[in-house]
Formats: sequence, structure tokens, C-alpha cells
Amino acid sequence: MTEPQPSLSSHIPPTRSAGRVQPRGDRTRATVIEETIRCVLEEGYAASSAKHIAERAGVTWGVIQYHFGDRDGLLGAVVTSGYAVFQESIETARIPAGASRVRIAAIIDAAWVAFSQPISRASLEIMIATRTTREPARDTELQAMAKTMHRLGERILGDQAGQKGLSRSVGEVVWATLRGLVIAEMVTGESFDFVRERQTLVELVCAYLDQAGHP
Repeated sequence: MTEPQPSLSSHIPPTRSAGRVQPRGDRTRATVIEETIRCVLEEGYAASSAKHIAERAGVTWGVIQYHFGDRDGLLGAVVTSGYAVFQESIETARIPAGASRVRIAAIIDAAWVAFSQPISRASLEIMIATRTTREPARDTELQAMAKTMHRLGERILGDQAGQKGLSRSVGEVVWATLRGLVIAEMVTGESFDFVRERQTLVELVCAYLDQAGHP
């Protein structure tokens, strides 16, 4: 089971001007972000109005304006933070040396932890809901997430010349599969560990690499 993130404020740049440290304001800001994540996951994107989030967080609309500007700024902050948490979770994962199957299993487990965190799931729901209206910056973050998954493919293959296309394919397959599992959770409203599905993904990646002649 994935543990919740303790605080998200460090991943999200404030809209207010830089100045003296305001720990109380930063705590308030983190509370609003965390309540936004819970609101999106529990009630859906459509229900996550700035007014409703303010009520859930026990703050005023003015507080949200001060820290985020408006609802779009608040939801955008969740997406930005979600990507930062996702990237950090994958890039700091400890991957054991040894047989390819062991490495692949460890990397897929690390990617699943990154994808299934509450902030990652909320970010994905926001990006899906705003796919026709979001600003180009959100697409840039989505592309950056894809590049992170390509690097994950490189970690599976190791530092080998001439494997760039293969590592990209592996990363794409892992990304698409795990993203689909998270969306399945969102659609059903239930939480699953998808152990069997992840084991199957490991077998598929191993078979693909064997066919491609990778040791």
C-alpha cells in the first residue's frame, strides 16, 4: 500500500512574491493542496470548485487567491507537484544489480509506486479532464513525464550503446500499462494492488527483450 506524501508545498512554487519566510502560510498552502487532492480523488474533477475546496480546507477564497491566483492556478499547482513527486520517486528508486528479471520487477514496482500515489492519480485525473482546455505548460509536463519513463527503460537495459530505440519502447510499454491500471482504479473508484497484472507486465517485458536479443 502506498503511503501518503507528508507535505507537498516544497514542490510547488508560490504565486506570491518572495520575501521573508512564512511557515504558517506555507502550512496553509500545503493544507489547501492536500485537500484539493482528496477532493479530486473522492468527488471528481467537476466537483472540485475553488469554493468547495476552500470549504473543505477551512479557508476563504481570498486565501486561495493569495497562494494560487485562481482555481486553474490551484489545479495547475497540483499537476506540477504531481510530476515532481512522480519524477523523484522513479529517479531515486533503488534498483538491484543482477539478472534482468530482478531489475525489471524492481523498476516496474518503483514505477507503480510513483503512478499510484494520491497526488499522481489526482494529477492524471486533472490532465484528462482538462485535455482540451489546458495551457501548453501542462502538455510540457506530460511530455517530461514521458521522457522520465524513457529513462526508466534505459535503467532496465543498462548503459549500452545502440539500445536507445529499444529502451524507448520498453519505457512506453511500462508507462502505458501502469497508467491504464491507475485509470481503471479511477473509473471503478476502488483500490487494487494489481500484483498479478504487474507480474504479467514483467513477463511481457522480459519476453520482448529476449526476442530483441537483449541479455
